[in-house]
Amino acid sequence: MSDKAKKKMKPEHAVENTEMLTALIRLRGALQAASMPLDMPGVEEQRTAKSEMVDQLEDYVIPRLMTIDAPLLTVVGGSTGAGKSTLVNSLIGTRVTEPGLLRPTTRSPVLVHNPADTEWFGQDRILPDLERVGRSTNDPSAIQLVPSHAVHAGLAILDAPDVDSVEERNRTLAAQLLAAADLWLFVTSAARYADQVPWNFLKQAAERSTAVAIVLDRTAPEAVETVSTHLGRMLASRGLKDSPMFIVTEGDVGSDGLLPAEAVADIRGWLDSLAADSGARAAVVKQTLEGAIRTLTRRTHGIADAIVEQVAVEKRLREDATRAYADALDNVAKAAADGTLLRGEVLARWQEFVGTGELLRSLETRVGWLRDRVVNMVKGKPQQAERVTVAVESGLETLIAEHAEAAAERAEASWQGLASGQQLLATAGQDLGRASRDFRRDTERAVRDWQQGILTMVRDEGADKRSTARFLAFGVNGLSVALMVVVFSASYGLTGAEVGIAGGSAVLGQKLLEAVFGDQAVRDLAERARKDLEARVAVLLNAERDRYLALLDDLQLDAASEVELRKASRRVDDLRFAGVAGAGKSVGTN
Repeated sequence: MSDKAKKKMKPEHAVENTEMLTALIRLRGALQAASMPLDMPGVEEQRTAKSEMVDQLEDYVIPRLMTIDAPLLTVVGGSTGAGKSTLVNSLIGTRVTEPGLLRPTTRSPVLVHNPADTEWFGQDRILPDLERVGRSTNDPSAIQLVPSHAVHAGLAILDAPDVDSVEERNRTLAAQLLAAADLWLFVTSAARYADQVPWNFLKQAAERSTAVAIVLDRTAPEAVETVSTHLGRMLASRGLKDSPMFIVTEGDVGSDGLLPAEAVADIRGWLDSLAADSGARAAVVKQTLEGAIRTLTRRTHGIADAIVEQVAVEKRLREDATRAYADALDNVAKAAADGTLLRGEVLARWQEFVGTGELLRSLETRVGWLRDRVVNMVKGKPQQAERVTVAVESGLETLIAEHAEAAAERAEASWQGLASGQQLLATAGQDLGRASRDFRRDTERAVRDWQQGILTMVRDEGADKRSTARFLAFGVNGLSVALMVVVFSASYGLTGAEVGIAGGSAVLGQKLLEAVFGDQAVRDLAERARKDLEARVAVLLNAERDRYLALLDDLQLDAASEVELRKASRRVDDLRFAGVAGAGKSVGTN
């Protein structure tokens, strides 16, 4: 806030402004931190709203509150071909801005002010992102400052691009400039006054309580009554019935490019009266500033609601992907323990190792056969144990891969059901509907490491039994193969007749192990081996799942930002309401 403004302001008002300024800066920070990265119905509207709100806070509300006594900024805006630049030149009495004879015209906006007010329009006043220049330029990121004694001190006039320009950056700049205005001087013509785009802007002005004056330009004298009456009804129906309306009849432009002075005399007189009356200027600024602040806090809740929806969708996508791979892990665990793997190649190689015939037939009818008898009848050899190991490795790898592929398909299908999921899948850089390229290699390594872990467990458990006949008969490899078979049948927890029901092959594996280690040791070994397998499979599948979750993590959605937005908005409203109540109390006291 300038020293000049501070001197004029009463102490209590200075405190109120400082508190409001702090609250608005916090609101801006909360809006900037708000993220809505997911594509959802209506989200583009809220993204645009957020951008507009931050721009208005930075371009107008915060700078205006810091320089409350700055000149009244009148932005001249309107439709293509409505004659804005010609009107501005005519109001000033000289050519300060070039009318666009060719459309679209891209040039920097022109701000005309009294030389005594130059200090107010530095880089930190309004529109801080626009570079200040003193010459005409086609750069829309700059603003041309034109000092002129034709403009009264306390007033500035800014010529904005067409609000309906075919060039997007012109339309964006026009909206930005209008949002930074204390007063809109909206120019239309008899031919264009009913166009939709200008009325969208006027609707926003009404919603924000922005001070607006209408100029009906280039109107034939015989059409003035009809057009102005219709335009007046349209303004009234849209909440702008109190907006002044000025009419500039159609006529010849002089060789200097200006309208006759009498054609714009009413507009010039009205602006001069505003410039001369500090109270009237202050009323306009207050109306527009308070309306802008009120609208900002109201619109903030729409942004907060959108964030809540974003967080809910992100949670659903996360849960869908997590569930798909959790189910896959459960399915692998079940299939690895229900005998599914004890088929085909694994079963054939196991039977080669233990032998078939009388031993298995006897086990089916006499489950409680002596363990020593089992030992004597096993035909296992080292090379046959290795064949079982290879068959187990292949079967287990295939099982894990099948469920990983199924999980990837399920997760992708669930994400494809939402626009936000489709958006993320499209930007993933890989086909998430399939297992990753390195998954098979990683699975092979994990299975081999698990088998090696079983060898280690058996070797450690039999450390004090390596000289016994039973241990020597099977060897570490043979006993490890038997332990794998027991794990895959889940029969290690069964006893008596239940063991026989579990199947001869698994029963034989259990009996072999019990003959060497004893019942309880076998149960412990099998449980440790099972948990180790599940842990290794979980690492594999979680890595696959994380391909999906990484996309969500990269969004950096923060559920707390919704709370911060509402908190910041409420603080601004509290100060605004307190200011209104304080003003009413002061009036009552007087």
